[in-house]
Amino acid sequence: MRPRPPVTGRGIFSGTGVIIIGLTATLLALIFPIWSYADRSGTGVDVLNAETVSTQYGPLSALDRDFVTKVRLAGLWELPAGQQAEQKGTTQAVRTAGQHLVLGHTFLDQRVREVAAKLGLELPNEPNDQQKQWLATLNAAQGTDYDSKFANILRLAHGKVFSVVAQVRASTRNSLVRALADDANTTVLDHIKVLEATGYVDWDALAQDMASASTPPPADPTTGPGPVVPLEPSSSATYTLPPAASSPPP
Repeated sequence: MRPRPPVTGRGIFSGTGVIIIGLTATLLALIFPIWSYADRSGTGVDVLNAETVSTQYGPLSALDRDFVTKVRLAGLWELPAGQQAEQKGTTQAVRTAGQHLVLGHTFLDQRVREVAAKLGLELPNEPNDQQKQWLATLNAAQGTDYDSKFANILRLAHGKVFSVVAQVRASTRNSLVRALADDANTTVLDHIKVLEATGYVDWDALAQDMASASTPPPADPTTGPGPVVPLEPSSSATYTLPPAASSPPP
């Protein structure tokens, strides 16, 4: 048997070098994704900065602009729905809920038009397709079927808006949007309560609808539908809303 050649220092260091290189490569592989993710464009902070514009009231984000549009859209269909409920509701609770909707969205519509004018934002003048469909459903319903559809459709819509209001109020850096979110929060919560007080809310169906709902993309701030037409309140409303939040100085 031929004797093994002696292990030299060069062989030892050569093997150690391979191990060190392997460990270094592994470490770099673990570090690189973290570094590249934090630095690359397209992350949440990058998107926020790219879609934010400067105003004298503070930065205005895409979420802020979308919220202002949603407040206007809500009034464009919920105010006429409330006026209808005042006439078609078969119980006093449903008619009262309609009254709250009318006064609440008359108030919010004035506020959102003021805010949009100061921020240079254009607002829609008609409901979106989903809202038109809801109005058509209510128009076709009669009796207690109307009461049920009114309470459940409006409660679902207000629940979706309520979560948007909370998100905007927690994150906005714009003082006008923050004050509008305060007013929207007060009004939407009031509407949720009076809709629930009708006794028609289907809680199981509501939970399933909220769980499966998807958030639509923000409205495009570069396109506008033209001059904003104020909403007309009902002459029969007598409910008084809580005081509005103080608007920031111009």
